Amino acid sequence: MSRQPEDSPPNQSTAIDTTAEYSPEERAWLLKLVHDSIAAALERRQVDLVPPNQHLAERRAVFTTLYSRGRLRGCVGHVIAAQPLWTAVADTAQSAAFEDSRFQPVTADELPHLTTNLSILSALEPIRPECVEIGRHGLLISWRGRRGLLLPQVPVEHGWDRETFLSETCHKAGLPRDAWRHGAEIEAFTAEVFGEHGAS
Repeated sequence: MSRQPEDSPPNQSTAIDTTAEYSPEERAWLLKLVHDSIAAALERRQVDLVPPNQHLAERRAVFTTLYSRGRLRGCVGHVIAAQPLWTAVADTAQSAAFEDSRFQPVTADELPHLTTNLSILSALEPIRPECVEIGRHGLLISWRGRRGLLLPQVPVEHGWDRETFLSETCHKAGLPRDAWRHGAEIEAFTAEVFGEHGAS
């Protein structure tokens, strides 16, 4: 599973934290890339961009969330770091705009009103349930051919505790809510989240 829709997206934020891996300039370039990629798809042309440095060409997993006038408009991401970051951002931006099955495709008239968030994921690592930290870890739970993923922001936004977060991730996978207690594989990741405020 390399591409996933996300139905509990992060809140819009532009906060810069002291542990950020990506500079303000890199963040701004990636956010602009989201808009450029969607516009290019609408105009039936290729995205004609080259990343400004090698850092943005490293393979990373990413989720792109779109908002229109402040409301969720699409969210799609890659769980596995199979592409260079800038390519993954362009790909997920277009998928969020045109392939999220919960929404009609974005139109040209909506472009001026779109804002975006990016969640750049760390590598997945196995984790014991008692080690899951709310606000730090996102989860991917797998069992019997099913997988569910929730981003680190989701339990914070909903006020969930650790057990609820584990149960809700199982539910996202279509599994029994207690599957995490009965042999389901639990993997965790962290995410650097940044984006744009509001919408006109």
